[in-house]
Amino acid sequence: MAGKLSIVLFLLVVFLIQNQVSRAKEMLDEQLQRQRNNQMYGVSQGSLHPQDCQPKCTYRCSKTSFKKPCMLYCQKCCAKCLCVPAGTYGNKQTCPCYNNWKTKRGGPKCP
Repeated sequence: MAGKLSIVLFLLVVFLIQNQVSRAKEMLDEQLQRQRNNQMYGVSQGSLHPQDCQPKCTYRCSKTSFKKPCMLYCQKCCAKCLCVPAGTYGNKQTCPCYNNWKTKRGGPKCP
C-alpha cells in the first residue's frame, strides 16, 4: 500500500513540475514575441501613437551628446510622421516622412 502511494505521489509531483515548466515556456515565448513586436513597433510611417513618441525618441537620442535638441526635433518629427527609425542612428529609410523632412537650408530636420 505504501509503495503504491509513493508511486502516485511521485507521478503527481512529476506532473506538477512538467506543468510548471510548460507554463514557464509559454510565458517566455509570449515575452519574446512581445519584444520582437516592440522592436518593429513605430518603425514604419504612421505606426505610432503620439503618446509613444517620448520613449522612442529617448532611445533614439540616447547616444548623442546633444540630447536636448535631438529630443526636441525627434519629438517634433515623430508627432508629424508618427514613426521613429529603429536604433540610435541611421535607418531613416524605414520612415520616409522622417527622412524627407528638411530644414530651410536643405539639411535633415529629424535626427
